[in-house]
This record gives sequence, C-alpha cells and structure tokens, in this order.
Amino acid sequence: MRNKFADAIFEIGSVNKNICALVADISPAGSMEKFRKKYPDRFINCGVAEQSMIGISAGLALKGMRPFCYTIATFALFRPFEFIRVDLGYQNLPVTVIGMGAGLIYSTLGGTHHSMEDIAIASSIPNMTVLAPCDPIEMKLATIWCATKSKGPVYMRLGKVGEPEITKDAYDKKFTIGKLRYIKKGEDIALISYGITINVLIEVSKELKNKQNINCSIINMHTIKPLDKKGLENILKKYKKIIIAEEHVPYGSVSSMIKSYAYENKIFTDIKSVTLKDEFIHFYGSHKELLNKHGLSTTKILKKINEK
Repeated sequence: MRNKFADAIFEIGSVNKNICALVADISPAGSMEKFRKKYPDRFINCGVAEQSMIGISAGLALKGMRPFCYTIATFALFRPFEFIRVDLGYQNLPVTVIGMGAGLIYSTLGGTHHSMEDIAIASSIPNMTVLAPCDPIEMKLATIWCATKSKGPVYMRLGKVGEPEITKDAYDKKFTIGKLRYIKKGEDIALISYGITINVLIEVSKELKNKQNINCSIINMHTIKPLDKKGLENILKKYKKIIIAEEHVPYGSVSSMIKSYAYENKIFTDIKSVTLKDEFIHFYGSHKELLNKHGLSTTKILKKINEK
C-alpha cells in the first residue's frame, strides 16, 4: 500500500499546490522519492524527530497547507502523541497522519515496530477521524478525501506492500467515508473487520461456504471513527451470529466499540471477537506466523465461529 499511497499523493499534489508531505526517518524518502524530487519545496524529511514532524505540520496547516505526515505506524502515533493531541486535535487542524505497516506487519523488527494499540489511541483524541482502508483502491479514495474534504485531523492505518485489490468485486461498489461497506453479502453470519485483515475473512468465508455451506457477509469498517451507527445497528439486528476479527489488542478495539454499542442499545445477538492478545509476544517470525501466535488465523477464527 505504501507505493500506491506515494503514487496517490504525487497525483493529488500535482493538481493541488497545498499538498505537502513530511516523513520521519524514511531514507532518503523511500516510496515518497518521486514527490520529493518533483516538489522539493513541499517535502520535508524530519529524520528521527516525529514530534517535530507533527509540530511543523500544524504550522503548515495554520497557513493553509494540507500536510500528510508519513512514517511507520508505531512512530507516527505513539512517540508524538502529545503533539498530535494538542497541536492537531485541540486545534482541529486538517493534517493526515499516515501509520504505515500497522499491526504486526513489521514482524521481524520486533515489538518496537508492532502497532497493536493505535486504533485505541487515535480514537481517544477528540476531533480525530480514524480510517483503515482494506486495499490500495480504498486507500487512494481515502487519501483524496483527506486532501480535499476532511475538516480536521485524520489517522489513516495502512498495510505495507503487495495487498490485493479486493474491492474491485465488492458488493457495495461505492466507498463513502463514515459508512461501512459490504465486501460480500450473505445471509447466515456477519464477518466484520477493517484494513488488511479483510483478506483473512475472505479465506474464512470460503472455508465456511465450501465445508459447511454457510453464506457469510464480509463487512469492512474502513471508517472506525466516526462509527457508522446506523449501518452497525442494521447488522446487529439482522444477524444472529457476528464475528469481529482485528489486528489490534482487545482494549479500545473495534470489537469493544461494537459490543458496547450493542449493549447500550439493548440489541442482543451472538457477538464473538478475535483480536491480538493483550501481551507482547517475544517471537521472531513472519507476519503470518506472528498472527498465528496471537490466535488471529483462518483456523482459529473458524474454531471461534463453531464454538457453542
């Protein structure tokens, strides 16, 4: 997704002179190199200084620019949290913070590079919109929205590279910020996620259809904040079994948001969640291997679905 994001920013920046890009320790600019070379006066590599990156972006936004702050997710959000809260959230400035390689994608770099709590942290900031597109197509549409229509700060959670364009065949053809989206429509079970974890649910759906003749809906909550309460209420009332899978710890997760909404509105249905464990797992391996250690795999989601 990072290369597609860089292409999107370059394309948007070619027609909108207010678009600027700030990166932190992306050497020399990584996938943003094309933007840096073409628009050097609108590009800043802040180095290992994420707090400065956010502070500078706030100043640029106050002068009418549309800054995008881009770096690895753990460093985009955790280290400069106070700056994001005060400089962006408190002042409600139209700055987009891009958390690239979120979740456990940087698996072999260890816990310092695992962004397991970012949804909870970003969602807690007033005025902050939180997005997690599931493929490069959604990412481009979300980026265009951030550049042209957002009224305040945005945190956008991205994958890394090689994600398939799954929304080309989505049941809901339209992508709308603030509205959940059906990737696949079925009548038996609702599978809910966001970001690249949607790919895991596609595999789960195929297994359920092939082995148990269960037809699933796959629902993409690409906009995490604000929550699509109307769309969510329809799902909670329609399906007797709902599975939420996400590459995030349980506290402050989308799972907890959905369960809280269901309880507060007295909508009682079978809701099960599969998240990352609430622990740091000291294990070296691939992204898929780490997900399996946390219990976020096709096999373990199927086991959860079949629990009585």
